[in-house]
Amino acid sequence: MFFIISKLIEFFLIPSNLVTLLGLAGIVAILVGRSRLGRACIIASILLLAICGWSPLGPAALVVLEDRFPQPVIDRPVTGIILLGGAVDTHISGDRGTLAMNEAGERLTATVDLSRRYPDARIFLSGGLGHIDSAGALAESQVARDILVSLGVSPQRIDMEERSRNTCENGTESVAAVRPKTGELWLLVTSASHMPRAVGCFRAAGFGVTPYPVDYRTRGTGDLKRRAGSIAVGLAAHEWFGLLTYRIAGLTVELFPSLH
Repeated sequence: MFFIISKLIEFFLIPSNLVTLLGLAGIVAILVGRSRLGRACIIASILLLAICGWSPLGPAALVVLEDRFPQPVIDRPVTGIILLGGAVDTHISGDRGTLAMNEAGERLTATVDLSRRYPDARIFLSGGLGHIDSAGALAESQVARDILVSLGVSPQRIDMEERSRNTCENGTESVAAVRPKTGELWLLVTSASHMPRAVGCFRAAGFGVTPYPVDYRTRGTGDLKRRAGSIAVGLAAHEWFGLLTYRIAGLTVELFPSLH
């Protein structure tokens, strides 16, 4: 139930959807004779659109997320590499009969690179069906596995779970499947903006992973001088909403995790 409710609330709070809904509400209000309310909704919609499109708010919120965990210094053997779902399009893969990566595909290519640098490391894929409309779709881990194998990773090195639907379930399902031991070094591979939420979930599950962020969407603070764009705003809103929701729901113990 939490999964469905969180997805529905997120839909209404994502800036692009909120702009559209406010504008539509304004039009409906005017049509039914509530002109004052209608004008207020339309003005709010335009102002929100301007903020999302022209202000540095989106890049600023994204930079804070991406800079939270630096690239790690790896000075001991790597036990395993955990790749989180979110880098493939399961619907296109299933309907088109092909292996489709999305804009977060660097998670996969980084995992291939790590697998070559650390040939003795296990590779674990965590990701099931992360959408409400996932009936009949392939699991993310299955598609990711097929892509990794096609890129030269030995299938004998890959284990996976296909039950998780969100980031905190990634953590709990990974702990149950991997059963990490004290002193082992497990690298967690996911997008830099997603890393704070992922680390919070894995720590709550008792899995002390080492963050290995990839898939950066900003160049750093220099992006604050550029036009924002709605993509940065939407991605940042998604991650900050996730951090807040998970903490309120008691799924994590840290609102904004950092290196200890």
